[in-house]
Amino acid sequence: MLWLIRVLIRSIAVLDLLLFTLLMLLLAALPHALIHAIYPRLFQAWCRCFVRALGVQLRLHQHAPLPAQYILIANHPSALEDVGIPALFKVRSLAKIEVRDWFLVGKIAIAAGTLFVRREDKASRQAALAELIAAVNAGDNIAIFPEGGCHGRLLAERFQFGAFAVAFATNTPIVPVFLHHEAQISFEWHANESLLQKIFAIFTSPNPVVHYHVFPALYPADFENKEIFCETSYQHYLTWQKRYLI
Repeated sequence: MLWLIRVLIRSIAVLDLLLFTLLMLLLAALPHALIHAIYPRLFQAWCRCFVRALGVQLRLHQHAPLPAQYILIANHPSALEDVGIPALFKVRSLAKIEVRDWFLVGKIAIAAGTLFVRREDKASRQAALAELIAAVNAGDNIAIFPEGGCHGRLLAERFQFGAFAVAFATNTPIVPVFLHHEAQISFEWHANESLLQKIFAIFTSPNPVVHYHVFPALYPADFENKEIFCETSYQHYLTWQKRYLI
């Protein structure tokens, strides 16, 4: 009997997501001037709805309070972060340019104010950096994955400088968030795995619990330059990786 109740609850959550997605797509088709004030808040609610439909349980561990404005950085082992982070934090995210073309999700991401970058193109990276600085100067919080992409369960060999350059240019603190999936193999994005395959793997994961650890903010004034800021942050992540993943 309990399994039937669980199936019913999950079915309702999926139906809720489908209806909410339809509403978000209809709103996204309207002129930006009409929706810019409400769409980001609806996007955060939609992300939470998406997480519920996947059956994922997000666990937020706030080891320190959030500053009034911040640049959020996080490790990026899975596709879940694209909805998990904006579900918990009021941020504008930087995403790879391919997200613009994702089925349905791309239109919603554009309307929500997501910033995009073509990672392999230097001119695109420079343009994205300028857009990120402008967004922070306009009062937005932004979210960046400093690994420069989704590299699986363990960290990439180094962090990219972008988030730290924005922090120095705007004198804005960086909030490091470390993600820990209890079913790490189910959640991490494997080579040659499509988005739909990854979503199905998350949907059917034997353990849906994901931990988001929010650590104390790091301030650019405490570092000599972006390179030292970047390397210090990376060393923190290596420490957390040993604590939670290895």
